[in-house]
Formats: sequence, structure tokens, C-alpha cells
Amino acid sequence: MAEEEYGTFVDWSQMGDLATSSGPTKLDCKELKEFKQMARQGYWAKNHKLRAQVYQQLIKTIPCRTVTPDAEVYRDIIGDAAAKKPSSHIPLPEFVDGNPVPRYCLKVEAVASAHRIINCVAGQFPDISHCPSLPALTALLLHFSKDEAQCFEHVSRILACNEPGKRLLDQTFLAYESSCMTFGDLANKYCTAAHKLIVATAQDVVEVYADWQRWVLGDLPFAHMVRVLDVYLVEGYKVLYRVAIALLKFYRKHKTGGQAGQNQQQLDSGKIRSDIQAFIKGIGSTVTPEKLLEKSFSIRLISRKEITLLQVTNEKSLQQKGITVKQKSVRRNVQLALDPDTFSSEIVSAKEMHDIWSWIPERFALCQPELLFTTSTHGCSLSRFYSHCEGHEPTLLLIRTTDGDVCGAFLSSDWEERKRGGNKLSYFGTGECFVFRLKPEMERYEWVVIRHPELASAIRPAGPDDPAAAADPSADQSLPQPDKPPGELSPFLATHHFNLNSKNTSMFMAGSFDSIIVGGGGDSNALFIDAELNHGHTGRCTTFDNPPLCKESFQISLLEAWGFQDAMAH
Repeated sequence: MAEEEYGTFVDWSQMGDLATSSGPTKLDCKELKEFKQMARQGYWAKNHKLRAQVYQQLIKTIPCRTVTPDAEVYRDIIGDAAAKKPSSHIPLPEFVDGNPVPRYCLKVEAVASAHRIINCVAGQFPDISHCPSLPALTALLLHFSKDEAQCFEHVSRILACNEPGKRLLDQTFLAYESSCMTFGDLANKYCTAAHKLIVATAQDVVEVYADWQRWVLGDLPFAHMVRVLDVYLVEGYKVLYRVAIALLKFYRKHKTGGQAGQNQQQLDSGKIRSDIQAFIKGIGSTVTPEKLLEKSFSIRLISRKEITLLQVTNEKSLQQKGITVKQKSVRRNVQLALDPDTFSSEIVSAKEMHDIWSWIPERFALCQPELLFTTSTHGCSLSRFYSHCEGHEPTLLLIRTTDGDVCGAFLSSDWEERKRGGNKLSYFGTGECFVFRLKPEMERYEWVVIRHPELASAIRPAGPDDPAAAADPSADQSLPQPDKPPGELSPFLATHHFNLNSKNTSMFMAGSFDSIIVGGGGDSNALFIDAELNHGHTGRCTTFDNPPLCKESFQISLLEAWGFQDAMAH
């Protein structure tokens, strides 16, 4: 077989259609943009030898540390061991977290080769403390390597990548754990129906999402995974997020038949994890590799840079909580952070608060709700509301009307920021804000830019002396705005004001001595509450593109403001 040069470790009898090469045999391409297009289209997908050569070319161009171990280092260390019959019982390093080497149509003895390569990697990369995806990646690269030494070099280059802002594989528990949080954030925003299904059926959402990397690097069949690898080696880590979100969407469709999945029975998280794993392992019967990639790249995610910023923010949150190495207590789920025995609200039940908790950014998942203000105790005073809420970020606003409707808002920034606008009403907050209603039915309304990323291009930051022009919705601000300068903070996470485009899509929260406002733009606000915290108004606003959250003009029966208390400190 012509592919034998690059197929030493392959069990060709298991390769199906991939065992027969067809299509192009050469690739004359040097531009990254062209590589990207060809990878997505599967230009080299039907020729094993060409794919191996392309991988070698791509991996060779990865910017690496000055001293990166190569094939010669491997040969020097292993010596004649590679010539001996390998033992399949060489244990894997602890940092793979118990993840086995997937077979991926490899010969039985190739699994032992992967064990040997990974152990050699462990000796050469002492800084690696947690890398559960390494066994799968090593097994994949064995397919396209002439020998163990070449595979070792390829793995080493991926691990030693030092291009600023680019990561290919998590190598510490902190990086891995923050990636799980980031995936939860992305699933929450871009895979709402599937996220709602997981929240409804799994007792521990965080535990389910902890498997996200294994879904892609481990559970996917070889034919699917190798197409993902084509694109991953060109485009990087973001591809893993895309594919995992697509898998979650397909899983939801599989479970509900396209229906919303109401009245699901809540199960042990382990059962849900096993169910997702079984679905992904058998995905070949319903979803082709090309269909998976098509779905993955139809998802309009925020940019790689913004995902990196979100991941860094999640890492900082974990560091502040002292979570930098693996420990059993880390996986506190939203139910543990929300103890039904101690939680007490006059507006929502523990179950309803649990549902709200499933919407908030992942870095607050380890926090417990802390009642900061309630009109039943502190009275109907906006100044007292401010005095109890200032210094807390984020906060959760809950409102029950005299008609029995319940609505509210998650507010990402400290109310003290309202003072930056002086006496002028100015908007602040970030794209993590959202509004919601619980009764009569439960629904969340997020920043409109999440669903329509193109709207973000018109947003530019304003200086501290530039009050948000949203205070005057009639102002003509349709002039073209400059692009965000390099290094500008993502609108998801920024805590400064924004100058707004003509559609006023970033009017998150505002406060003055006589009112508080959540959501602006258009002819109304998502929530407007007067100084007595007695009367309110709700309507459709451009920022959240929400319908009225209850009766448009309403009277407040009870208002509560909740903070987020660090559960790890107790």
C-alpha cells in the first residue's frame, strides 16, 4: 500500500473508505488563508499520504520555544526500546487524568507506542501538570507519522507553541478548568436550547460540561475527528469549542426530536455524561463528518481574541478562589452553591433561583446568593438600594409585581459606576447583562449583539468624561465608528462606558437619584423603576430585543437585590 510510509501504526482493515486514497496527491499552498479554506473543504481528506505531509508542514510552522525536543531527542532517550516488542502496560502519566489512548483504527501495538511517546513527553515537559487530551492527540498523530520519533516531535511542537494569544492544548489544571467554564459560557449563549436541556436533566451542569474536550478529543469516531484535526491544526483551539457546541446541538436534537424538551426528569449527572458520550461515539449513524463541520462553522462565535479574554477572566476568577490544582472540592455544582436548606427569598423558590443560576457566567458558579437589599426589610428607597448594592459586582435584581408576575435582571457592573456620569444619566455595564421573566413563563433575553455579532462593529469605547449618548436616544450617532484598537477589551467583559451606534444596542444599565433603568434603545426600556421603588414600566428595548417582561405599567409588590458571595471562602 502506497500509504505504508505514513501508515506504520494503522490497522487498515478498520479504516473503511479512508483505506483507499483518492483525490489530489500534491498541495502547493503557502498562504494561511488558503490553507484555512482547503482544510474546511477537505482538500486532503481522501488521501492519507497527502494529509500526513500537510500535517507535517503545518506542525513545522508552529512557532515554538527555542529549545523544543525533536525526533533525535526521542531516539537518544528511547534507544533500542522502539525496536523491542512494546509492552502495553506502560502506565500513562498522572497528568492525563485517567484518559486512555483511543484506538482510532490503530494496531494494538500502536497503543503501547503512544504510551511510550507520552511518557517521553512527560520527561521532557516537566511543567505539564494536567493534559487530559494528550492521549487522543498522540493517537491521532501516530496515524500520520513514519515512526514514534516523528510523532514525538509533532506532539512536542504542539505543546511548545509560544505564539502570543494562541493555545493548542491545555497543560495545567487552571487552564483546563477555565476552558470548561468558558465552554459553559459559550454553550449558555450560543446553544441556549441544548443548555436548557442539560440544566433540566442533569443535577450538575458543571460536571457535564467538564467533559467537553473529551467529546471532541476522545469520543468522536476517527473519521469525524480527523476532519476536525484538519481544521484544528490550521485554526487552533477555537475549533474545539465550535465542534463541542455543535455536538451539544446534535445531542439535544437527538434527545428531543427537535422539540423544546419540557418536563424532563432530572437525572444523576453521571448518567447524562454517559448518555452524551454514547451518542457522540455513535454519531456516525446520523451525522457525517462534513455535516458536523458545517454545523460547527455555522455558529457565529465571538472572536478568538474575545474568547481568550473570557478564558483569562475565568482563570483569574479561579486563581482568586485558590483553585490552581486539581482538588475534589472544585466541582461544586449550582445546586451546592445554592443550598435549598438555607436559601430564602420572598420572590423566588430555590428551584427558580437554580434556573437563574444556570444563566449566569460560569465564573460565578461557585458563588452563593447573598441578599443585599429587600423592600420588605429596607423599605422603598432608591438611595438605600444604592447604599446596600454599591461595592458589589455583579448583582441580581428580582421584582414581583402586584399582579404576581416575576421578572428581573442580571447586572454585571457595580451600581457605583453610575456616579461617573455626574448628574447626567449615563449607561454602563457589559454584554454579560441580561433581563428575564419567571412568571407567567420563564424566558431570558440577552444582549442583542450575541445573536447579531455584526452590530458590535459599530461600538467603540467612550472616555470617562463622555456620558453614554443613550441618555438621548434621538441623538444622531449614525456616523461610522473606528474599529476597536488592538488590545481593546472585549465588550463582553469591559467595565467602561461605550459610545453607541445609531441602534443603541449597548445600553445595559443606568441609575440616577430618581430612577434606575435596565436596557435602553428604541422607544422604551426593558425595566424602568422609580425612586420610591413602587412603580415600574417595561417595554421592548434595542439592547436586549425583549418583549415587555410583565404588564407594561406595573406596581411593585416586592423588590430584592442579590450579590454573589464566594462560596470557597467559607
